[in-house]
Amino acid sequence: MSVIPIRYLGDPVLKEPCRDVETFDDLLRRLSKDMLETMYHAPGVGLAAPQIGLSLRFFVFDPGESFDTGPGAVANPVLSGFEGEQTEEEGCLSIPNLYFPTTRANRVRVSGQDVEGNPISLEGEGLLARIFQHETDHVNGSLFIDRLAEDERRLAMAAIRERDLEDAAGRGGRWLRRGR
Repeated sequence: MSVIPIRYLGDPVLKEPCRDVETFDDLLRRLSKDMLETMYHAPGVGLAAPQIGLSLRFFVFDPGESFDTGPGAVANPVLSGFEGEQTEEEGCLSIPNLYFPTTRANRVRVSGQDVEGNPISLEGEGLLARIFQHETDHVNGSLFIDRLAEDERRLAMAAIRERDLEDAAGRGGRWLRRGR
């Protein structure tokens, strides 16, 4: 397994709707393992193929020990069964160290295919529902900051510009957590 470089905000692949996974073979299984390794190294709880430069409708996830799902992968995800609402701080490996309250459905179902090409349907609640929605957004060409209210989005973009300027000046970025 190997760690793959993660693409950051500004990379065009992050804003493009991805193509369907059509081939389910050893390469896809290897990709799944490499993506999980990359996600753990980052560290994160989900990683979509466009985040490593591949325009594929594919993501991996692992919500942690408090869930009984373990690590998994979904090809060609489709969301349904949206229930309730949750607003929690959300971040993204492609926009490091930036967290904003983001509203998502509290419960959702993701359907698609596993790495073998078999149909799967998983239901998630809370964090797992957030992961499914966040990663499916990625394969649809959307980032979590696109879901923010206009004023919050302006703050997020200003924080990104400030961090980028600080990084360019060699001072390093800051963690930004904005609560309500």
